[in-house]
Amino acid sequence: MTTSIPATLIAGDGIGPEIVDATLAAFDALKAPFEWDRQVAGLGGVQQSGDPLPAATLDSIRRTRVALKGPLETPSGGGYRSSNVRLREEFQLYANLRPALTVIPGGRFDKIDLVVVRENLEGLYIGHEHYVRIDDDPHAVGMATGINTRQGCHRLLEYAFDTAIATGRKKVTLVHKANIMKVLTGLFLETGLRLYEEPRYKGKFELETIIVDACAMKLVLNPWQFDMLVTTNLFGDILSDLMAGLVGGLGMAPGANIGTDAAIFEAVHGSAPDIAGKGIANPTALLLAGALMLDHCKLNAEATRLRRAIDETLNIDKVRTGDLGGTANTAAFTKALVARIQGGA
Repeated sequence: MTTSIPATLIAGDGIGPEIVDATLAAFDALKAPFEWDRQVAGLGGVQQSGDPLPAATLDSIRRTRVALKGPLETPSGGGYRSSNVRLREEFQLYANLRPALTVIPGGRFDKIDLVVVRENLEGLYIGHEHYVRIDDDPHAVGMATGINTRQGCHRLLEYAFDTAIATGRKKVTLVHKANIMKVLTGLFLETGLRLYEEPRYKGKFELETIIVDACAMKLVLNPWQFDMLVTTNLFGDILSDLMAGLVGGLGMAPGANIGTDAAIFEAVHGSAPDIAGKGIANPTALLLAGALMLDHCKLNAEATRLRRAIDETLNIDKVRTGDLGGTANTAAFTKALVARIQGGA
């Protein structure tokens, strides 16, 4: 008898409930043993309890330590901070894992298999910002403080190096701007080079370093020269979206936020309120995030079956949503995917 795995489920806003339902249908077909605790966040949290991150949602994640969530919309005005940022801070989700894998071949870039490991809590994203008044202009000067810590860099790099070895990555590239930001990103670079000299890592993969602007250019010219990119918060945010563009956009981009005591899996695209309720959303990004969640929970065979079924549905059955050049709605795509999962059981 398979032991059930408690997990928090946040449907999210906009198209969130539609793509979450598609992912749950795939999990059911896989007989993935998750015991879901359904909670709300984002606009749903505001409407239910006046908070984008209600206490019950946070308590649920503390209990289950793993969550799948749809996109969350941060309400405009009212001083609300990003719910995604708050979740990262609350659960110290220090590593953001963003794979970019070609699922539909034949595009401008083909056979892409890259991953970014991004530091998720530090850098300029700590949000220490303020204005300085000059004369009658209260916003005459804008200032922001970025902070990287040795501990924060070390734990991120350690996670990246361990992941590279566990997943068979041959090369790890440290992306930095230490030629200009010698302290802020120099600390990250120094920590990575020092960590690689430890016997548990030395020679297990090739290590190289690159300046972030050169990295962006080379990703467009020849992305196949890279394997795993590891970098600080702001650079990782930008480069991971660039890499998503190499494989078809954010609709194909899953994300995992990993901490010591919790992990949250998500599609990285927005809530797309303009198409919410129309039944035409592409659930692929969240399905791929679901595969990352299965791997995290040691359900590797189920993760492999899910990825194979997504590939076969898109490329053999040619069932694709409108954003991928097809005519299927969300329900039709989900039905075809479930049939592939069950047929390959």
